[in-house]
Parts: sequence; structure tokens; C-alpha cells
Amino acid sequence: MVFAIKMWNNIRMIVLVAVVAAIYAATLIAFKTAIPLIPGITEVRVANIFPMTFGLLFGPAGAWGLAIGNLIGDIFGGTFGPASIAGFFGNFLLGFLPYTMWTTFIPFCENQYKWNKKSYKSWWAYISINLISSIACSIIIGVAVDILGIAPYEVISKIITLNNFIGGLIGIILLISVYDVTTKQLGLFWIDVLNVDVKKISKTSMVGSWLVTVGSIIGIVGSFIVDVSILNIKWLSVIFIVIGSILL
Repeated sequence: MVFAIKMWNNIRMIVLVAVVAAIYAATLIAFKTAIPLIPGITEVRVANIFPMTFGLLFGPAGAWGLAIGNLIGDIFGGTFGPASIAGFFGNFLLGFLPYTMWTTFIPFCENQYKWNKKSYKSWWAYISINLISSIACSIIIGVAVDILGIAPYEVISKIITLNNFIGGLIGIILLISVYDVTTKQLGLFWIDVLNVDVKKISKTSMVGSWLVTVGSIIGIVGSFIVDVSILNIKWLSVIFIVIGSILL
């Protein structure tokens, strides 16, 4: 979480936040009413091809840009409301978890911060982290929407998870297309911009990755467990995800 705060002292990262927010918001607004799933809450989101790529390439700038872009999309797309606050944090996780878990999600992660389309481990890391971040986002938003009485948690969390995950899978094409240009030609890879050494993996970061993972699994499959209160499951999963994210 430390780089998500430190990045605000770097002008280039702040510019990247603005660029990511603009691209994400514009795409969200353009397709806001195309295929609504729950009117006023969520739709088939074409913009979901961006979070994994923006998170991996731009790190904390990608996370903040997605959060701000989603908020702008709600405001100008006509769906702004109390749930938009949860949407801000949920979309932040869509960009935050990819770059923080890429080298810390032992044993499913890469041993260095890079994307290699020829490495099975890069593919496995991408898919598994895409799934976890998709679920974590859906739980944060689903709990808030349920509390507000807009839609039941059991329904909205699964819709958002599927929406995010499928978009992320399609987004692999985008990552492959822009990875070399962004990292080598433009020099906008976040670890280079912030001069970060990500080779040193702390135990707290590994614990954080697994807390988020366990919280996500509990939150999405817990409702199928007999004799367990869905209320307890929801809040337990939120606690795990929040604490895990802080440790990351």
C-alpha cells in the first residue's frame, strides 16, 4: 500500500492517473446503457478489459486512475449515488491487486515483475490474480449495494465477479499488444518511473495476498455453505480483504 501513497509525489505518476481515469471513464460512459444487467447499478462493461493491464503496467497510478475513472463514469453516466463510493474502492482494488500480488502471491506468482507471454507462470499469475481481484471488487461493492437495499449481495457479487473476470481475460490481448511499447519505448513502467526494487518479497506482503484470496473465496462461495449466516460471511470476507490490502 505504501507506493499507492508515495506515488502522489511523482508528477509522471499523477499524469498517468489522469490518463487512466480519462480512458476508463470515457469507455464506461460510452457503453453505460448498452447492455444493462441491473439498471442503474451495473452493465456489461467493455471497460473491464483495462484494469489488469493498467494495474500491471502503471501500478498505483493504474489503481487510482481506475477508481477515479469509475467515479467520473458514474457521475456523467447517470448512475451516481451512495453505491458509487463502494464502486470507487472496488475499482481501486481492480488495479491495486494485480501489481501488488504479481510477485507476492506465492506459489502462483511470477518470481520477478514482468509479463512474459511465453511463460506459463505469467499466464497462470494473470488468470489467478484476475479472478481474485474480480471477486474482491465484487464483494466490496456487493456488500454496500446490499446494505443500501438496492440489490441482494448473493446476486450482485456474482454478476460483478463474472463481468470483471471475463473482461480481464479478454484484456490479455491488450496487455500483449502494449506491454513492450509501454515498458521499453515509452518508459512508463511503474517500477521504472518510481525506481522501485520489487525483487525483495516481504512476509507481510505474502500474508496480505493470501488474506485477500481467502477473504475473496469465503465471500463468493460462503453463501452455499449450509447453516452459516450470510451476514457473517460478508463482513468476514470484507475484513480479510481490507486487512490483506493494507499489508500489501
